[in-house]
Amino acid sequence: MAAVAKKGDTPVPAGGWDYAPAPESRDIVSFEERYGLFIGGEEVSPRSRAWFPTVSPATEEPLAEVAQAGPKDVALAVDAAREGFEAWSAWKPSERAKVLFRIARILQERARELAVAESLDGGKPIKESRDVDIPLAAAHFFYYAGWADKLEYAFPGRRPRPLGVAAQIVPWNFPLLMLAWKIAPALACGNTVVLKPAETTPLTALLFADVCRQAQVPPGVVNIVTGDGSTGAHLVRSDGIDKVAFTGSTEVGKAIQRELAGRDIALTLELGGKAANIVFDDCALDQAVEGIVNGIYFNQGHVCCAGSRLLVQESIHDQLVRKLKRRMATLRVGDPLDKNTDIGAINSKAQLDRITELVEAGTEEGAEIYQPPCRLPEKGWWFAPTVFTGVAQSHRIAREEIFGPVLSVLTFRTPDEAVEKANNTMYGLSAGVWTEKGSRILWMADRLRSGVVWGNTFNRFDPSSPFGGYKESGFGREGGRHGLEPYLRFE
Repeated sequence: MAAVAKKGDTPVPAGGWDYAPAPESRDIVSFEERYGLFIGGEEVSPRSRAWFPTVSPATEEPLAEVAQAGPKDVALAVDAAREGFEAWSAWKPSERAKVLFRIARILQERARELAVAESLDGGKPIKESRDVDIPLAAAHFFYYAGWADKLEYAFPGRRPRPLGVAAQIVPWNFPLLMLAWKIAPALACGNTVVLKPAETTPLTALLFADVCRQAQVPPGVVNIVTGDGSTGAHLVRSDGIDKVAFTGSTEVGKAIQRELAGRDIALTLELGGKAANIVFDDCALDQAVEGIVNGIYFNQGHVCCAGSRLLVQESIHDQLVRKLKRRMATLRVGDPLDKNTDIGAINSKAQLDRITELVEAGTEEGAEIYQPPCRLPEKGWWFAPTVFTGVAQSHRIAREEIFGPVLSVLTFRTPDEAVEKANNTMYGLSAGVWTEKGSRILWMADRLRSGVVWGNTFNRFDPSSPFGGYKESGFGREGGRHGLEPYLRFE
């Protein structure tokens, strides 16, 4: 590339900077050709005798064959968890803490391997798997290892006791992190678990089974059954469970709630979202633009708390949109294992079809679409980062969860109008507020019907901070001291 020199300056490339490929080595992780179920501390073949392939969304290549657990397999896993509970719940809490601590350390030691596996199986950029998913997963086990022998201090004046067997169903957008969110507090409280990972992203859960073996987790304490939605349904219907924890779509969450009606089974649901990212005219505009990009394009928009509705104060709308489009043009779409990649592959063909349908609806309803010029790979499932302006609250793209890299921009004039528009949704999982006034952030947070409100940032998580929603975004909290309570009964 030719360089242009100015007097007294260092020469710079004439056409801007290009990024050379910087791929992470795929050889770091080795997958088995076929994985069974993890039940009672051992890998077992499915009694269903059924298997299915898990596929890389970036290349459409099969990565491994995975067991499809049927009703007999689920029953076997629940029985193993019930048997394991008798011993695990009787352990000294300090000894349980040691097991969680060992899991956390092993996750750190195998972080590079797990990050590559997560990106291969899920399609997310390696820098997100490496810098967010795996470190946070380890941090949750460290955090709850610290709580394991302090439960009576967490709930003064009450006598906490474990519930029993927890059925846990996690989604495909953060497979290992969501596993940690659920397994760590359950084990710290003395419960045993049967975990069902998502059909399209089971591999890190199966690698976690090996982590459990390394950490000397007693047999039956952690059981992992893979399969599609029918496997999850068998698990929820099981008579041997005491608790269900589900993260996923609102539709499935409602079905689970109906199934559990009339049964003495604890339930927490973390469901969909349509978060408002609210930008006032006194904000640090460039900082806000970075927060907007992180809020919607992180993990290809496969985030339940993604800031998919951008509410901008009218006076800065045009300036912000110009800056946002300029920033979008720098986002790099491509190979998830390339350390330069900002936006990876869409998780599945079905999800890509859903995104495409809603984007087409947005253009048909009159919103103005912008997508920066970018070359999408020929193989795999991809979608360019997208922003819609001129969006009305009645548009589908402003009401429905897209779960992709698609942003809808609306405007407001006053704080009261911003609150009204932000709350005008069936969801209530998260929100963001951008302003230089701390008092305004607090005023907004008090009025927004969202489980989490970020001030001058977005998509920030910490093991000590509770997370959860209102309305059709579910109920119950994960993380922090609050995340212990759903796994306890009190005498």
